Amino acid sequence: MRAAYIEETGPPEVIQVGDLPQPEPGPGQVLVRVHAVGLNPIDLYIRSGLVATPLSFPYVIACDLAGTVEQVGPQCTGLQVGDRVWGSNQGLLGRQGVASEYAVVDQEWLYATPVLLPDTEAAAMALVGITAHLGLFQFGQLKAGEVVYVPGGSGGVGSMVVQMAKTVGARVATAAGSPERVELCRRLGADLALNYKSDDIPARLREFSPEGIDVWCETQREPNLEVSIPLLRKNGRMTLMAGRTAKPVLPLGAFYPRNCAIFGFAMFNATAEQQRRCAADIIRWIEEGQLKAIVGRSFPLAAAADAERFLEDNTLKGAGSLTGKVVISVE
Repeated sequence: MRAAYIEETGPPEVIQVGDLPQPEPGPGQVLVRVHAVGLNPIDLYIRSGLVATPLSFPYVIACDLAGTVEQVGPQCTGLQVGDRVWGSNQGLLGRQGVASEYAVVDQEWLYATPVLLPDTEAAAMALVGITAHLGLFQFGQLKAGEVVYVPGGSGGVGSMVVQMAKTVGARVATAAGSPERVELCRRLGADLALNYKSDDIPARLREFSPEGIDVWCETQREPNLEVSIPLLRKNGRMTLMAGRTAKPVLPLGAFYPRNCAIFGFAMFNATAEQQRRCAADIIRWIEEGQLKAIVGRSFPLAAAADAERFLEDNTLKGAGSLTGKVVISVE
């Protein structure tokens, strides 16, 4: 099979595209004919060696996929040949990635793809959708009528947060870096969409919710807690999901006297059952027309190195040329 893989960690140039043996499904596994792959920052960290994780070389890159069940292994129930599926959490904790024509996946990490959902969108919303759901509901404990703020509402996780929060009846504020992206945030349902390059974010948030923010979903790698913590409401919750090298100052005087809480989490720490509960809501909201993935740029499998370089330029180097997700098409 054709695959995008590495023989060592390093810059995007270490990614090769070539032939590897087609894997065989074992007990409780299925062989998926991969049609689309979603890229995420964690893929960059693993490929570069920034995140130390067990790797078996040649290591196939990427953790999000959508495709069709090609073969069912022993002791596998609930999935049949021909079923369309999507999933995440591959390429992690010793598992091989999915940027290949075929991938073997444990059935517990796969979910049914809604009939009208293209594979590119299914792959694009996998990790970011589950991440947004965990942050809002498992950790943020969001309830109807509360106020949510998320920076980067036109990005992968941010766009999911905006839509999910609106689905359950929250008031949502967000910010983006251009008039076009601000308008996209409004179309996604944001009650307040700001331009972080020109608007006074703290002042506008105080106007929007004078008593403060209930759930702040922090997606930035360098959060300014001295600004954000005082904007929380009493009993406010903040979730942190990025910033491996960040060392922000925590203003304790604005934090603990108001019973605030900060939760740090990574989606790959969630169990298969926890992630399946997220996926069930995601599927339902997609079928109801309340949730949509944003595909910003698509690359062919042969250009996998270019795809990771493009994502790296935007997520780590601030190029600002990406709205939504980067997808690799495997056709």
